[in-house]
Amino acid sequence: QVQLVESGGGLVQPGGSLRLSCAASGSIFEIYNMGWYRQAPGKQRDLVATLTGGSSTNYADSVKGRFTISRANAQNTVYLQMNSLKPEDTAVYYCYADVRGLVRAGYWGQGTQVTVSS
Repeated sequence: QVQLVESGGGLVQPGGSLRLSCAASGSIFEIYNMGWYRQAPGKQRDLVATLTGGSSTNYADSVKGRFTISRANAQNTVYLQMNSLKPEDTAVYYCYADVRGLVRAGYWGQGTQVTVSS
């Protein structure tokens, strides 16, 4: 079994910054891709940023130039540095990992709330 634990959410003023972390643990042989998604109230869960094992990144247009995804392979941890935050970034942010453990499967974290408000 694989667990993803997120941290770093909170309340921040517009223009501020937050850094989210997601640590994967359990029966892990290889992590192929990791990423962040978000879901605002009443909306679907959308991609924010992804990072492949080969260090290729992909960002939603709405966060390009403001958010940066990175990974510490030795710690099986992925980060999301969020700068110049806007009220429309308010959402629950979920970590996702494509992992080969006993089998290859996708896993989700429990989510962390990010609120951007003055």
